[in-house]
Amino acid sequence: MQANSRSITTNQHGPHDELSRRVERGLTHALRKPVAEHTQQAFAHADAWLKAQRAPLIFDAGCGVGLSTRRLALMYPDHAVIGIDRSADRLSREHGEPPSNALLVRADLVDFWRLALASGWQPSRHYLLYPNPYPKAAHLKMRWHGHPVFPAIVALGGWLEVRSNWRLYLEEFALAVEQAAGQRPKVVEHYPAGEGLTPFEAKYQASGQALWTLVMELPYRPELLPGLSDIR
Repeated sequence: MQANSRSITTNQHGPHDELSRRVERGLTHALRKPVAEHTQQAFAHADAWLKAQRAPLIFDAGCGVGLSTRRLALMYPDHAVIGIDRSADRLSREHGEPPSNALLVRADLVDFWRLALASGWQPSRHYLLYPNPYPKAAHLKMRWHGHPVFPAIVALGGWLEVRSNWRLYLEEFALAVEQAAGQRPKVVEHYPAGEGLTPFEAKYQASGQALWTLVMELPYRPELLPGLSDIR
């Protein structure tokens, strides 16, 4: 496979000056965004499916077309893998029937993460594979570690893995985890085996770009998300 995916360009030269303030605000101020009805319904369906599976959960957050969800389900046949994406178009693309231990769900991740935490979900593994980097400095609040929902990601616990082709994204993410959870994961270069987990991973690798990952084991700490008891 050959590709010519463009490298990340940014006007930042290091971690954003506002990162710590954004994380602190997320840890001390409740996110008042109402839960969307379609995500509430999607979560109810996923919750019933997960209970029927009676298996440890793997969360594939922002799964895109769902190839990573399918591949994770094959890699971990004794787990229940739930892939979440907000785009019906991406999820509808034909990549074959998912394995019986995989479920693809269209939902707003901001709402779904909060509902999962409020319902006591504790994923054994949690993946964020090549999230949109929003590389302009003005877009920090759109990166997951700069978003008010960030405490929910950390609070769910489990083996968290984040991958990106922009090292600075992961360096910021690591700093945010350290601020929220008191432990800082290392950012290391990632060398995918075979075709990788996602189409983006394959494309970036074929373009000769360096790929990066951070992994860490986090405890379940629902108290990290302010206003959790108000989420329905």
